[in-house]
Amino acid sequence: MANVNSPKLRRVYVWEQPVRIYHWLNALVILVLIATGFFIADPLTIQSSREAADQFTMGWIRTIHFVASYIFFFNFLFRIYWGFVGNKYANWKQFIPTSRHFFREIWSVFKIDILMLRGKEHLSVGHNALAGFIYFFMFLAFLVQSITGFGLYASMSSGWWFPQLFSWVPAMFGGDIFLRQVHHLTMWFFILFTLFHVYLVFYHDYVEGRGEISSMGGGWKFIEDDVFEKHMELPNEPPKS
Repeated sequence: MANVNSPKLRRVYVWEQPVRIYHWLNALVILVLIATGFFIADPLTIQSSREAADQFTMGWIRTIHFVASYIFFFNFLFRIYWGFVGNKYANWKQFIPTSRHFFREIWSVFKIDILMLRGKEHLSVGHNALAGFIYFFMFLAFLVQSITGFGLYASMSSGWWFPQLFSWVPAMFGGDIFLRQVHHLTMWFFILFTLFHVYLVFYHDYVEGRGEISSMGGGWKFIEDDVFEKHMELPNEPPKS
């Protein structure tokens, strides 16, 4: 027999398919870039009796890194575009603080998620304010990583005009040495972000039970109907007076 006290859930389409494709493609290429980046920073020492011309291990690692970097960059450009044309959960207003309420929500989520203090549960159908604000810095890190990466690539690439668009970058950073350090440190920011991101996704999925993990597969979350009606506007409908 069904529990009469069980809340009625509303099935809400949050993450559109382009956002989900962007997310998983971005996750994949970042892992590839991190793995190949470590080898590029500390190349393999391979001893073999084969001719040097027949050994292209590091060459393949660099090629994979460069291909992944193009995918990463243009996928990032697509996400910028989708921030203007996607639904309200993908909109840039979810990431950029524009009001005192946004900052109050950041503090509220920080107390519960990070400091583990008891407090009133905060409902966020899409990104909560803290997650959105962190993603904003993540997008800035994407930009820094793209500029520094293509800046390093510009001096060694030939045959295509695109990398040469970044030929001014090394001079702005005072040379390749510091540029490479910034590129490497930004990679560690990605690593730390990934660890916190995975932890918080599983934490919210366990605590809230709203389909946090599965939503990035199918796009849907399940929100208590009364809570949703109280706190959120229905998508594509005017606010209730």
